[in-house]
Amino acid sequence: MSQFQQQMFADDPVDPVEPAPADDDRLVATVVFAEPPGGPFDYVIPTDLQPQVTPGQRVRVPLGKSNRQIVGYCVAVGPRPSDVPWQLKEILETVDQRPLLSENMLKLTRWMANYYIANWGQVLEAVVPAGVRSLAGTRLVAFYQVAADLPAELSDLRLPAKQKRVMEVLQADDGPIEANRLASLAGCTQAPLKSLAGKGLLVASKQRLHREELDEQATEREQPLELNEDQEPALAAVLAACRSGQQQTILAYGVTGSGKTEVYMQAVEDVVRSGRQAIVLVPEISLTPQTRQRFRARFDQVAVLHSQLSDAERHWHWQRIADGQVQVVVGPRSAIFAPTPQLGLIVLDEEHEPSFKQETTPRYHARDVAIERARLEGIPLVLGSATPALESWQRAISGEFQLVRLPKRVLGRPLPEVATIDLCHERRSRSKGAISRVLEQAMRQALDQNGQVILLLNRRGFSTSIQCPACGHVVRCPQCDVAVTHHRQQVGGKAERVLCHYCDYEARVPTACPECRSQEIRFAGLGTQRLEAEVNARFRGSVCLRMDSDTMRGPGSHEKALQRFRDGEVQILVGTQMIAKGLDFPDVTLVGVVNADTALHFPDFRAAERTFQLVTQVAGRTGRSERGGRVLVQTYSPDHPAIQAAAGHQFEDFARQELPLREKFGYPPYSSLIRLIVRGDVEDATAAFAQRLVDELATLVADNVSYRVLGPAPAPITRVREKYRFHLLLVTDELSQLSEPLKQLIQQLPGPDTIQWVIDVDPLSLL
Repeated sequence: MSQFQQQMFADDPVDPVEPAPADDDRLVATVVFAEPPGGPFDYVIPTDLQPQVTPGQRVRVPLGKSNRQIVGYCVAVGPRPSDVPWQLKEILETVDQRPLLSENMLKLTRWMANYYIANWGQVLEAVVPAGVRSLAGTRLVAFYQVAADLPAELSDLRLPAKQKRVMEVLQADDGPIEANRLASLAGCTQAPLKSLAGKGLLVASKQRLHREELDEQATEREQPLELNEDQEPALAAVLAACRSGQQQTILAYGVTGSGKTEVYMQAVEDVVRSGRQAIVLVPEISLTPQTRQRFRARFDQVAVLHSQLSDAERHWHWQRIADGQVQVVVGPRSAIFAPTPQLGLIVLDEEHEPSFKQETTPRYHARDVAIERARLEGIPLVLGSATPALESWQRAISGEFQLVRLPKRVLGRPLPEVATIDLCHERRSRSKGAISRVLEQAMRQALDQNGQVILLLNRRGFSTSIQCPACGHVVRCPQCDVAVTHHRQQVGGKAERVLCHYCDYEARVPTACPECRSQEIRFAGLGTQRLEAEVNARFRGSVCLRMDSDTMRGPGSHEKALQRFRDGEVQILVGTQMIAKGLDFPDVTLVGVVNADTALHFPDFRAAERTFQLVTQVAGRTGRSERGGRVLVQTYSPDHPAIQAAAGHQFEDFARQELPLREKFGYPPYSSLIRLIVRGDVEDATAAFAQRLVDELATLVADNVSYRVLGPAPAPITRVREKYRFHLLLVTDELSQLSEPLKQLIQQLPGPDTIQWVIDVDPLSLL
């Protein structure tokens, strides 16, 4: 109470001041950090901060002998541990006004840290977006309210007119009023407000507010579609799981165009009607606009989380989700961490896609994180795909997941006819260019009938290699063990360049061989730029659009490109795998796979599976209307089982062929893999350290734990960013039995300054 108030109300009782409790009686917060040493560490919570410090908040604390101030995450609050004899340091302040993570999200991140053998603080830093941590798009705003012990009668106060008017405005309002608005309502500047606060009649506080709300364009409302005989039992299975109050995982296996999305939406509608929220994950950012539009046509509040949002936009969506204002959250893998307070359903569409796997620490897979989050929340998870990952398929046919089938396309539409074109035969007939004569003829026929064409080539750039025919030299990246790619003209008007797709090295295009100076240097290989140029030269009357990571860089670029194609402004769409899945364009009557072999012969046991999935998925982009459609697959391996199965839309046949091979060689889903990758400046020293990891691990693993070691060996791409790379695979039936030994290995062998090593649990890439 101020001196001014004490004079007016001398008879008011004063609250007694209680002595501060001893350290042993005060609460202790457990804090972890995103940077070394990581923690956890215990800190005493000062008495004045005890009401504020909650698990899931960030706090500022002193660390180390120098007591440098560092921000960490409070993960638990409780009594001081009895086994801590030393004096604990105190928390300095809270960083957040309220927790960023719920109790279940803290449990989820702890599980991730244990399963993926990562620092808990690093996991938390990955889960909470940078825009949320930095409070992007907000400003600190002053609020004023009447002091709690002020008398009801203003007549007892001797105040100037403007100050009295401020008090009248505040007393007429139930809550705090923002300073600028209060001054406007009272018809004064902010000087009277500050004077009243100085007298103790007003209480000032500060809150962070978003600068402005994001504009969302209105979407015309759509009614649910009538379900067919396959969709109805699929929806019934999902709804039964939603109402059971228990975690269940449902694999919705349905051919492309079978109406899986409609099943998802009607399930989400039921969840929203019950006052809960849903998360819908899609694999590619190019699918986000289409999925968002579909859900916004059904629901009032849909939030989108993806990498092309600014920090301010991401923070805004995050806050709305946490406040319960959002019914459906749509986004790629990171959307699984959306802070939904009333989560009722998770849908993971195209669950087979490798983009659901994070390739930086923490190296999580969104599918497995979704399974764990659904378990913690006691809700169902729906996995959907026309080409499920073999790991998911095995769990479904073994009964661990519930399997629902959608074997036919909606409205009885047939699957498109798929034919293969033998590129060996095309080369013998001296056919020039990337587009075979059969494919060119089919394209002209489709365009003449006002149809649209999609051409898939999973290679960027113009030429994929530059070689000297005189001496055989291949132009390589000076920092990586890969050939550079020739790019004609870059986005933004840059001139021709050679680029490394692994380290972003770029240089001028050589005009002569760097080794022998021959002028007969040859550009070979085919990328999307070259394919686009060939299409423009052969089909001058048609508009061609290229979609790859070179052209789709700006905010909203995916949405604008797909809208042009949807509106018919573009007749031929050329692109990489980002156009191969999930997109629905009824006027596409022809799909051409320009080279189905780009990943077929990689040194990876999943190469055949990925080729089958890519060809099947892109084939599904056509035949989605009464106009029908066809698919032409150009390949040097037309008799390969993966190509044959894709041509016949036969996923189950492919799985029956592939799974016995996986079981024979002990690969997933019949085992678990852990990949250790070692990077270093010196090749021999890096190889020696990789072998040392194997030897030290053997001393840490219990004798009754069975596991195999493959390697160490040079990685398929041996040098990246001037670092030599060696890797090894641990193959085991009990992954959890290797977790603790690997954690010990991290502590015992951090590695010299010139060598780094990482652990990748359940790796998808072996390159």
